Amino acid sequence: MTIDLEELYKDLHAHPELSFQETRTSEIAAGYLADLGFEVHRSIGKTGVVGVLENGPGPVVMLRADMDALPVKEATGLDYASTAMGVDHEGKDMPVMHACGHDVHVTCLVGAVEVLAAQRDEWQGTLIALFQPAEEWGGGAETMVADGLYDKVPKPDIVLGQHVAPFPAGWFGMRPGVTMASADSLNITLHGRGGHGSRPETTVDPVLMAAATTVRLQGIVSRELAASDAAVVTVGQIHSGTKNNIIPETATMGLSVRTFSDATRDKILGSIERIAQGESTASGASKAPEIQFEEHFPLTVNDPAATGRVAAAFAAKFGETQIIDPGPVSGSEDVGALAKAAGAPLVFWFLGGAEPSLFKDFATTGRLPEDIPSNHSPYFAPVIQPTLTRGTEALVTAAREFLAAKS
Repeated sequence: MTIDLEELYKDLHAHPELSFQETRTSEIAAGYLADLGFEVHRSIGKTGVVGVLENGPGPVVMLRADMDALPVKEATGLDYASTAMGVDHEGKDMPVMHACGHDVHVTCLVGAVEVLAAQRDEWQGTLIALFQPAEEWGGGAETMVADGLYDKVPKPDIVLGQHVAPFPAGWFGMRPGVTMASADSLNITLHGRGGHGSRPETTVDPVLMAAATTVRLQGIVSRELAASDAAVVTVGQIHSGTKNNIIPETATMGLSVRTFSDATRDKILGSIERIAQGESTASGASKAPEIQFEEHFPLTVNDPAATGRVAAAFAAKFGETQIIDPGPVSGSEDVGALAKAAGAPLVFWFLGGAEPSLFKDFATTGRLPEDIPSNHSPYFAPVIQPTLTRGTEALVTAAREFLAAKS
């Protein structure tokens, strides 16, 4: 069989599915795996699909792709743009788009397993192709592990994966050690005392409390951390009130925290709790704030030795000038949970997906173009080629680095 990867990509892009709802995508992946001779395991971690191809004794290599899309209304204008609607975990109707490139990841993994299955006379070992749900949710990988992933398939000796990013197609970003930040999402509910907007002296205003808390939170990174300890604290949501002349009872705040070490994470989360409590006390609130944690993404940490092997293989395949070190990235991933549960090293790299000609001045200026849409933008649209070809070749090259060669 010969899979038309471009048509597959366009189809997946036009039919995105939200986290833990990837039923159509997972069935497409399962169908290809079955046709290629893989033993297929469906519905691991709700909608996850895993294929196992045993090809004699040797290393067990896992290739991973995530499948879910985002609640974003697409604005690319592409003829294969998504017009899909979905229902999120709160029961709200939402537009859905592959605004983070997971359709690229699925397509490249399908392409890679087709190539590797055709090369079975050249390698030996066990190849695992894992299509993961709910990366955007932050719990898809852990859900698969908790659902008995490694009771159903062999534990890998290496976990490999990639993520499309807005730098030139044909380039790869890779680094040993901490590669992507850990992320925590939390909600804070501040309790005040409501009343008439004309008589604020009879109330405890939670809107003012939320505003003061927001300002104070911005001092954590700038005043409580050393300059060498990178982190991000973002207040992404504030909700309160129903009418202009009513001081409400409560205000809620939604926070996102990104850190590059467990010690920094612990310090920041402790500071957030202290500040929320302090502003509440300073305002005279009679009830302490409530802090509720939601998603958590662990640090993404690449094994140095394994990363060195993949980087050398990529340099030989694609050329040394195509491999860059992007530095620690403040975005987050949950692929590390698959490696951690197996006790296996991880190598995770970035796949360029933007039009290469847009970067003609990068070599001299050192600056990336500012008008290229980034992941999660409604305008995010990786160029189909050479992105799909390079992404497929990268997975094959990395897998062959660890699978044993047949003599």
